[in-house]
Amino acid sequence: MQNAAGPAFLVDCPTRLAVEIISDKWAVLVVFGLSRQPRRHGELVDLIGGGISRKVLTQTLRRLQQYGLVERHAAAPRHVEYSLTELGRTLVEPIEVLTTWAHDHGGAIADAVEAAGA
Repeated sequence: MQNAAGPAFLVDCPTRLAVEIISDKWAVLVVFGLSRQPRRHGELVDLIGGGISRKVLTQTLRRLQQYGLVERHAAAPRHVEYSLTELGRTLVEPIEVLTTWAHDHGGAIADAVEAAGA
């Protein structure tokens, strides 16, 4: 069945899953944090910084594992690393594009938000 607005608006369209993944701010930050090298849980907490709890990071990593984007490697007891899968690495470039866009246009958005609040 074709939706008149386009396939992205269909409930079972893969586009919805992609939007769900990248609209989660922690998921995007975790993928970007793993884009250069595998990291341990504590390293990701430190890298991402304020705002993410260990519990939320664990939930995010598990969800990314379910999507097939992140792998968990237990090298030794109490030494677990996370890395991007081949599929997960395909998200790095789109995230870099969004990051560049945010850098280039973040000031304009902040100005618009400030003007709307005035």
